[in-house]
Amino acid sequence: MAAQAYEPEPAPPTAPPTAPPTAPAAAPAPPTGRQRPQRRRGEQDPRARGEQETVVSEMPRRARGRNPGSGPGGPTGPGGPDRPRGRGGNDGDGDKPKWRRFLPSWKLVVAGFVVFSAGIFGMIAVAYTNMPVPTQDQAQDSVDDQGSVIYYDNKKVLAKLGVKRTLVEYKQIPRHVQDAVVAAENGSFWEDSGISFPGMVRSVWSTVSGTQVQGASTITQQMARNYYDGLSQERTVERKIKEIFVAVKLNKQLSKDQILTQYLNTIYFGRGANGIGAAAEAFFKKKVENLTPEEGAYLAGRIQNPDAFDRAEAKGDLGPTEYRYDYVLREMAKLDPAKYGNLAAKSPTAPKLKKVSNRDYFAGLSGYMVEAVLNELKTRGISREDIDKNGYKIYTSLNKRLMFAARNAVNQHTKSMNPEIQVTLAAVDPRTGRIRAFYGGDDYAKDSWNDAFLSRKQAASAFKPYVLAAWLDAGYSLRSYVPAKGPVKLEGTTPIDNDHASRASAVDVLTATADSINTAYAKMGEKVGLDKVIDIAAKAGLDKSWLEKTRDNQHYLLTIGSSEVTAVEQAGGYSIFANKGKHIANHLITRIEDRDGKLKFPELKAATQVISAEAAADATAALQAVVKQGTGTGAALYDRPVAGKTGTNNNNKEAWFVGFTPQLSTSVGMFRQECKTKSGKVVAPVHDVCPVTKGKSTRYNMQNPYSTPHEKPLGTGFQGGSYSAAIWKTFMTEAMRNVPVEQFPERVDSGVNEDLAPKPIPTPTATKDPLDEENLGEDCEIGPCDDGEIITIDPNEMGTITDDDGSVLGGGTLGGDEHVYLQSAPPTAPTRRETR
Repeated sequence: MAAQAYEPEPAPPTAPPTAPPTAPAAAPAPPTGRQRPQRRRGEQDPRARGEQETVVSEMPRRARGRNPGSGPGGPTGPGGPDRPRGRGGNDGDGDKPKWRRFLPSWKLVVAGFVVFSAGIFGMIAVAYTNMPVPTQDQAQDSVDDQGSVIYYDNKKVLAKLGVKRTLVEYKQIPRHVQDAVVAAENGSFWEDSGISFPGMVRSVWSTVSGTQVQGASTITQQMARNYYDGLSQERTVERKIKEIFVAVKLNKQLSKDQILTQYLNTIYFGRGANGIGAAAEAFFKKKVENLTPEEGAYLAGRIQNPDAFDRAEAKGDLGPTEYRYDYVLREMAKLDPAKYGNLAAKSPTAPKLKKVSNRDYFAGLSGYMVEAVLNELKTRGISREDIDKNGYKIYTSLNKRLMFAARNAVNQHTKSMNPEIQVTLAAVDPRTGRIRAFYGGDDYAKDSWNDAFLSRKQAASAFKPYVLAAWLDAGYSLRSYVPAKGPVKLEGTTPIDNDHASRASAVDVLTATADSINTAYAKMGEKVGLDKVIDIAAKAGLDKSWLEKTRDNQHYLLTIGSSEVTAVEQAGGYSIFANKGKHIANHLITRIEDRDGKLKFPELKAATQVISAEAAADATAALQAVVKQGTGTGAALYDRPVAGKTGTNNNNKEAWFVGFTPQLSTSVGMFRQECKTKSGKVVAPVHDVCPVTKGKSTRYNMQNPYSTPHEKPLGTGFQGGSYSAAIWKTFMTEAMRNVPVEQFPERVDSGVNEDLAPKPIPTPTATKDPLDEENLGEDCEIGPCDDGEIITIDPNEMGTITDDDGSVLGGGTLGGDEHVYLQSAPPTAPTRRETR
């Protein structure tokens, strides 16, 4: 009940004066605005009523508590002994309810709030002071990740791998692109201190309403979160506070230009593009410098939710990105009305986008090239992870035109053949060791086995030039006579014979090379020693471990080609003849630069002098005879000299032609693989690969394949000098187009004669000089010396070749219908397409 003043009662009639009392009268009370009413005799003082809650004193107010006698709580004051207890039990404090005694005074509340606020602000100040300013060394590992680019030999792009990011400098970013991003994400960017209180309010509102137009965080905050370590992407109060502190400090440490540049280089725009540079390329196929205001507005609008916009656009829904585009144009008009005020009217719809380019670099021919480059990079200690994020520029020796020329040459000559027939081809620059082209298959996505690098096949007579090199390097001449009739018996080896008879019992080494005589080369290998042959071949680039295994298991059959080689090894191996006896390791990579264009890894150019220049010149002369009048005439080019060697395995299981000009060494190999099930059923290959599965059956897999490859004869007419030579010629005709004609060095005729067979006794009729080109091949009864060099191996004597771990590397009978060929797994083996 509220306190109320007493109403005065009517005054009684004035009584007649009486005599004054003996005691002195009290001084009259001072006048007040209201007269104190007189209480009638017998009436109770209304102030003493129990329901009375408020007492209004007639006396002047006194400061409470100043007079202990009359103040509150005193003997005569309110609450004193003479004061009745008020209702509600307000003992001693009758003017307050009991519960109010527990409330602090407003002064205490204000004081407490001040102290609390000071503590909070103090803690914030301490936290801000102790928050370290991020440095460039604290940049997140991924902020400048850049995918690497692999180039052809003409510096055209072969493949782009890894993160799409192109770092740009501030001066490269047009002002209208900057304005578009600022308008879309942080209109006060150029003036604010790194944080925006309106932005924080927007953040709360977006949480409540579920909608968001402009970003809640400033550009500086977003940059700090995306660029530096220590700021997670979690939506927590702690992270937000750290982000604010860092943003404010960075705003003081970095210029606005630096902040905006770092932001635009790290932000994601969609289509896999990180940073404005990559986004300009991904969406408009432009450099960032060439973006228009409309294109800048479109990209700026995408920052809000790039993944969602990608999904919508992929479905043909342009509504979300059009809405954002309109919004950015309006904000740009607010930012600079004179410059952008009419932009919306001029370009009401977003600019047309370029088609999404998510090229699969592991499809078609490029897949084989990329895989080969990655394998070579791995040998140099560069992992796929390094390639994906370190922004390397990887320059290769691969020529795109020659890659297609190789494929076309193969398909031109095999399109009507049985699909079981396979071809491998490789071309190497003999002067540099650079691999210029190869054929490993038509489509890596369908058949990942790269025949040029991975398929190891018996070299047959195409191995003989290494025996010839060892012979000449040992100091023996081309004029030496060697046996032309067989068979010859050598230690530990089944008898070796020729596939065709010879009129002469002995021929010189040049004729033996042109006619590919097995008996001659077996005896030459015996003379120089197998270790010498292996040393020469290994230094020329052939795998030494395979050569040694062949020596240990098949002995002198090594000299006539029982060891296995790849097309790349053979093309590079013959370089010792075209390059004056020197060999440079086969390689694809010519230069690797870091993202700043500085040389990171140089080309491997170290050359090994395998044989003398004189021996190389004489060997080349003998190999020229092969093409002029011997087994390789089908490979002759009309406009320039060619040297080379044919090779055909027993039963025509493999057919090789390896030849060279002074500028290019190329090998072509052919073989046939039949797909058989465990029951022996023959099934057709699919994209050159034996089917691993059968229909919808879950019974078969890589560990239990439906069919496996088995090598079988190529068939009648397949020899090194036929189809292989024809493919070689088709490819080399294109490869040598517009290339200057160069001549081989003149024959030196070095060394001494070392006759391994008696020189034939001259007949009364003068014979022509065996070096006469027109006379080459006349010793062959079936002339012009068919290339059918049969390799005869006793299966009971030779056995199989096993690797160190006991696995079968090769075996079977070279003269039989079945032959298990040596296998080699690549560093990262693709689906195997090798004979078992």
